[in-house]
Amino acid sequence: MRSDRMKKGVERAPHRSLLKALGLTDTEIAQPIIGVASSANEIIPGHMYLKTIEDAVKAGVRMAGGTPMQFSTIGICDGLAMDHEGMYYSLPSRDVIADSVEIVAKGTPFDGIVFISNCDKITPGMLIAMGRLNVPSLLISGGPMMAGVYDGKPIDLVSVFEAVGSLSNGEIDIIELKEIENNACPGAGSCSGLFTANSMNALSEALGVSLPGNGTIPAVDSARIRLAKETGMQVMKLVERDLKPRDIVTKDSFFNAVAVDLAMGGSTNTTLHLPAIADAFDVPFSIDLFDKLSKKVFHLCNLSPVGTHHIEDLNRAGGVSALLNRILDLGLLKDEALSVSLKSIGEIASASESLNDDVIRPIDKPYHSEGGIAVLYGNLAEKGAVVKIAGVPDSLRVHSGPAVVFDDGELASKEILSGRIKKGTVIVIRYEGPKGGPGMREMLSPTAALVGMGLIEDVVLITDGRFSGGSTGAVIGHLSPEAADGGLIAVVENGDTITVDFNKRTLNLDISEDIIMERLDNIIIKKKDLGNSFLGRYSHFVQSAYTGAVLRRPEHE
Repeated sequence: MRSDRMKKGVERAPHRSLLKALGLTDTEIAQPIIGVASSANEIIPGHMYLKTIEDAVKAGVRMAGGTPMQFSTIGICDGLAMDHEGMYYSLPSRDVIADSVEIVAKGTPFDGIVFISNCDKITPGMLIAMGRLNVPSLLISGGPMMAGVYDGKPIDLVSVFEAVGSLSNGEIDIIELKEIENNACPGAGSCSGLFTANSMNALSEALGVSLPGNGTIPAVDSARIRLAKETGMQVMKLVERDLKPRDIVTKDSFFNAVAVDLAMGGSTNTTLHLPAIADAFDVPFSIDLFDKLSKKVFHLCNLSPVGTHHIEDLNRAGGVSALLNRILDLGLLKDEALSVSLKSIGEIASASESLNDDVIRPIDKPYHSEGGIAVLYGNLAEKGAVVKIAGVPDSLRVHSGPAVVFDDGELASKEILSGRIKKGTVIVIRYEGPKGGPGMREMLSPTAALVGMGLIEDVVLITDGRFSGGSTGAVIGHLSPEAADGGLIAVVENGDTITVDFNKRTLNLDISEDIIMERLDNIIIKKKDLGNSFLGRYSHFVQSAYTGAVLRRPEHE
């Protein structure tokens, strides 16, 4: 056992003495020791019940003859971090989470690890650590929030952001805004639409690193507690077989994850996190896979923010397993890929079926005949840009318009809410990339403001930043190379014509090559004085969005 390095033999008597100071008996010390990495805190609604999940996982480990040892890592709520300096720290927190888990797990040689997470950057951070450590492991999330209800209709967090725009537009009053605010987030869990947290927790099933149900069982459902106990017991089976994450997660696993993402219409942030997770597992991966598969995988789920269904609806319809069954029907599932359940993904898919053909459409009646995410290229995006194409209005599938340029997302939000943005405009928000932000802030407020102001079907927005999974519309993010790296977006001027063709997957600045070269020759990159801060170090090491915003390795210096 790996834990023998710290507990076995005469020379480890001091180590055993320290373990006994924790109250562990000789029997507990002799058993496999399982690390329980948890991001529980009292800040994030998705983490309110993680202590309950911790206790259930530990109970499962003990029932299967192991000794659990819990430790903690950090977490940020993206919703609470929105529209102030906190959002600069959201994406960088992913690396701190991975690093902190790695540090504890290297300092304490566990025989297995259960990763307990929930919200936006925490699940990918945990999975990055899982790939690096390569110790028998599973992941379990705290589960999604139930949808709120207002005026007889389901609502969620994004409804509140959009309501702010509706208030500015005079469509609702302050009393109605307060009612929406009071009802949108009814309790614990990751926000109830197909936003980043729920996208990633669902994809963990497709990757094979969590048990079926992880992505969809609501936080408040006791089935979540039972799943946590089963997870604790299952990690002991993996330890017994010494079945490690890299034995399970392969190129085929990432293929399946992308297919599920496209069929669900998941958050564009998955195009940041899957490459970074693949990097940690040393699996080759390119965001081009999203675009390649988007032409083959149908969009089968119409979940918020694109549609009216929520994660609880997907759970009742059979969850991710039922969606895998649909992808199997399409002939696109890598069915021999393994999972921590000790069943293949194909076995899980074959044993499942959709219980609601409106929530998970049959393949002959898809919501859209292409997947939810596409990658655009052109002179404005030589390394690619990402769009949730399922959310693009038909009226904007091909569009040319004048640029209105902002060097800051908050300024863009204020301008949108002021009512001065005209129909047909192409809003450009730059210096919000991984390096330039730094930290690649989410642009949920600008997109929600467009919805609230009634402009979402009349305006295109492009940015080197990113979007919340709650964003919808003709909004293009992750533009690479970013402004801070001298990308063409840095020299776009107000009034320049920008053309986007979502059908052909192109994004171009329509000015002559001579003018482009002249502007690039005279470019002055805006830099922020970050000093010797965490963000300064992050900005120095982080790479472009198309890499997954991974940090440069020492050999790349």
